[in-house]
Amino acid sequence: MIFQLITALLVGILVGTFTGLIPGIHINLVGAFLISLSTSLFFKIPATYLVVFITSMAITHTFVDFIPSIFLGCPDTDTELSVLPGHELLKKGLGYEAILLTNKGSLAAIFLLLIIAIPSVFLISKINNLMQILIPYLLIFTSVFLISSEKKKLSALLVFFLSGFLGFCVLNLTSINQPLFPLLTGLFGSSMLVLSIKNKFKVPKQKITNPKTKSFKPLLGALVASPLCSFLPGLGSGQAAIIGNSISKTNKKGFLILLGATNTLVMGFSFISLYVISKARTGAAIAILEIIGNLSWKVLILILLTTLISGLLSFIITKKLAKVFSQKIEKINYTKLSLVTLIFLGIIVFLISGFFGFMILLVSTLTGIYCISLKVRRTNMMGCLLIPTIILYLL
Repeated sequence: MIFQLITALLVGILVGTFTGLIPGIHINLVGAFLISLSTSLFFKIPATYLVVFITSMAITHTFVDFIPSIFLGCPDTDTELSVLPGHELLKKGLGYEAILLTNKGSLAAIFLLLIIAIPSVFLISKINNLMQILIPYLLIFTSVFLISSEKKKLSALLVFFLSGFLGFCVLNLTSINQPLFPLLTGLFGSSMLVLSIKNKFKVPKQKITNPKTKSFKPLLGALVASPLCSFLPGLGSGQAAIIGNSISKTNKKGFLILLGATNTLVMGFSFISLYVISKARTGAAIAILEIIGNLSWKVLILILLTTLISGLLSFIITKKLAKVFSQKIEKINYTKLSLVTLIFLGIIVFLISGFFGFMILLVSTLTGIYCISLKVRRTNMMGCLLIPTIILYLL
């Protein structure tokens, strides 16, 4: 049994590395694929092995997915905020340092999660009923807070409502498979790639240097803000990072640590919330819930142990991959690479979501480009999830 568990963990790390590196292939898609096969092809595989696989894949993804975010400018919704500070360092030849900062934050988050896991179980169970009543109002308050933190508040408000209207329309289309995929890919991925192609960005020679910055304040901000996503649907690690940075102000390098920590903590808290309140806030948690049902405390311990081991290995893997990318990226035609990535995303969207999904990709890409041109935080485009969620809870 130990051998099978180790195998499941290592395969999960391998797949998580793949999903983290390849734009458009998110762990949510792999999770949905596993759910569909768990009753057919994988029905003979014990559910415990699948849980270990999903957990290690999800945790590894939170480490590795900053590499395409910073080096390619093609983030998913968990890493979109890393584009600005990450690209600033990339332009200075410090892309490797940027990855190490997020990697440092993610590793610290693993140990923070283990320390606060048991207290969190008791805290979530005590306040869950109250939080369920307050969800729509807390989402509204959080949205107002995020918009009011912008210098260009009217532009941020426009972006929020524009993306919210688009999200509401898309999520009410019942004939499209995985509608969120083309929507989020267009808003946060292909829009950035189109701009990279247009601007003909050339990556300078990268330096292999170790970052020097204090991590206490970023980790404190991540620790305070990340649990919000355990209760509030529609909020991702991007929003939690902004809230965390408002609570504990830090510099640009510290913000990358905060992003890495928040990204991993949000995933970890989703597993704890799944155990306490049987509600899933991430694609990985949804997959585990569908496969094994309500978690026992033994399964939660197994998940936390898997999180620790996969986190340690993912830190090493991400550091090695960042060094490889730093040494090779300047030799690659960045414009052509962005174009190939854009075509790849279009093909994946068409295969998964069909013709109408491809149309959504085009519309959301144009919307994303317009929103970026207004020069406000791209996280305001998460209105595409927040507004539909608020409407759902209020009606």
